[in-house]
Order: sequence, then structure tokens, then C-alpha cells
Amino acid sequence: MTAKDLVGNHIETLKPYVPGKPIEELKRELGVENPIKLASNENPLGPSPRAMAAIEAALPDLHIYPDGAAHHMVGAVSEYHDVTPQEVINGNGSDELLTIAVRTFCEFGQDSAVISKHSFAAYGIRCQSHNLNIKWVATDEGLKYDLQAMAEAIDETTKITFIANPNNPTGTYVNADELRRFLKAIPDHVVVLVDEAYHDYVEADDYASALEMRDIHERLIVTRTLSKCYGMAGARIGYGIANEEIINRMNRVREPFNSNSLAQVALSEALADREFVERSVAVNREGRAVLESGLADLGLEWIPSQTNFLLVKMPVDGRQIYDAMLRKGVILRPMAGYGLPKWLRISLAEREKMERCVDSLREVLTEVAS
Repeated sequence: MTAKDLVGNHIETLKPYVPGKPIEELKRELGVENPIKLASNENPLGPSPRAMAAIEAALPDLHIYPDGAAHHMVGAVSEYHDVTPQEVINGNGSDELLTIAVRTFCEFGQDSAVISKHSFAAYGIRCQSHNLNIKWVATDEGLKYDLQAMAEAIDETTKITFIANPNNPTGTYVNADELRRFLKAIPDHVVVLVDEAYHDYVEADDYASALEMRDIHERLIVTRTLSKCYGMAGARIGYGIANEEIINRMNRVREPFNSNSLAQVALSEALADREFVERSVAVNREGRAVLESGLADLGLEWIPSQTNFLLVKMPVDGRQIYDAMLRKGVILRPMAGYGLPKWLRISLAEREKMERCVDSLREVLTEVAS
């Protein structure tokens, strides 16, 4: 008997999530000096100084298990968003909350999920691992969610659907009116999980958080993470907000020590450090302007973004450009796994890194053309 005989087809055919290549791995493979990573949408400023100070102060107690109910963290989130603690759940990053939601509300091997193509890969992975029937809905011509088509794909077997707003990997968003219409159209038996990982970067005037729409759909879950604008990707901390009945059921599935103690104490300081968030957004805005200007000079197409990355179309297979950029010490993110073989995702960073990325792209494209 082989390992293949021990699992169901839903596991055997499951394609795991592929993270961005680490800098150390590139150094080992190619011996590249001073590489830069623009693949995983990380905050180039690092974490908030206030969050780092909180972590340092908590280090002597690292031998003690974390608070299983994350009371301090949940209290900070509830105060920040003006909700009750009973409406908040803590997560090991917001990614874990996707798993908890699927396991809590979907019958294994029986229910279905509606997911947009070109959306965060974790949605499909979580649902397939729970042996759900996934109904994939195409995006529109601008790689934006087709919310009407998603609503029409929902039937009596559907238990969950996901909206990343803004969306990864496209950088697109759905505006407030579109999201409200969608939530009004969804039957009561369907859980709608709105993933707002990139919320803090949004500058569009017609955007609104789903937290402002909780009265529209009773089974709405809104998730946030501190991995992006707050610069705490390595801490793995996030949270979800929903009504008390939803959170109560999710907490029955949640592991008791899912959020480590250092991340818990850092969260409240990170949320309170608005100066750091504003600086992160400013750096992101400048980096986007530099990159967009460079891409325009190179004659490349990209999707307008409300996030800390740009999705850029290459004139040839994206993997070819990705490999060539690696040799120049610049790590980007190929998108073939998302069904976008000619596209690369480029994380935004400081001006110097964006200029280096553009210069390297110019050299690579010249090499390809010749």
C-alpha cells in the first residue's frame, strides 16, 4: 500500500499553496549577492516599533502557554472596531480563519462553495481539502470579480463564498454599492467571508469595508490580518468579526493556542500605531508611482491596484521573465498557478527597490527581444 491509497481523491489531486521564493534560497541556488524579494507583498518597513517593543517585553514569559481565548487581543480588536468581544475571533493569520470557517459551516464532502477565478489560492485549497464541490466563476475582462455571476452560481447546496476585497493577486476591488447588492442577493443559508487583508492600502473613494454592511447579511464574516500594512507577516496574527452566533461556532473548532503570545501582545500596539500605518501607506504610494512610471516606459500592461502589489503582463511566458529576474537578484511572483501564465505579481517597496526592479526588467526584456 502506498500513501496514495491512504487518502481520498480530493487530497491526492490537491495542489498545495506555493509561497514566494525566500531570499536565502536564492542566495544558495544562484549565489546572488544583495537580492531583493518582491514576491510576497510584505511591508518593506518591517513591523511597527511599538509592536517590536511589546514583543521584547513579553519574551521572558515565553515558557508560558498563550492565553487560549486571547482575551487581551480580542479586547483590543473589539475596542478598535467598536464591536463586542463576543463578535471577534483570533487567528493564526487570517488564513487560519478560512479553514475554521469551512470546517465549521460546511458538511464534509456534501456542500458546495462558490469561488471566483483569479482569487486568493487558499480559498480553493481550503474547500478542496474539505472535499467540497467548488463552483468556479470567471472574472470579467478586467480580472475583476463578477459578483452577479457569483450570486447566480449559488444554489441550495452552497454553504460558503469568498470575496477578497481588495483581491489578491489582481489588486482589483469591488465598490461599496456592488458589495451591498451582492450581500442582499445572497440566501440566508450561505456564509459570506469577506477577506480584507489589504484594506489599509485602499484609496478608492467608492470603497467601503464590509464591516459597515453587517446588517445586510446575517452570516457575514469579515477577516483582517496584520501581515501586510502592519508588517507582522512572520508573527502570523489576524482576526475575524461576525455576529456572536457565528463566532461562537467558529470558536468550537478553533485550536485553543492558535495565536502565539508574542503576536497577541504585539497586535494591540500595532493597531494603535496609526503613524506607522500612515508611513507604510505613503511608502506604498510612492513605490507604486515609481513602478507604474517604469512599466509605462517599458510598454507593459498592468492592472490598476488598491493593494501593495501590481499584476503585470509580460510579452512572453511569465516564468521566463521570472527566471531571468532571479539571476539579477530580483524575486517576483509567477502567476501561472492562477491561470495567468503571462503575468507576474510585483510587490511594492521603497523607491530604490522599485527602480532596481524596473532597471532589471528593462535588461531582461531587451535580452528576450534579442
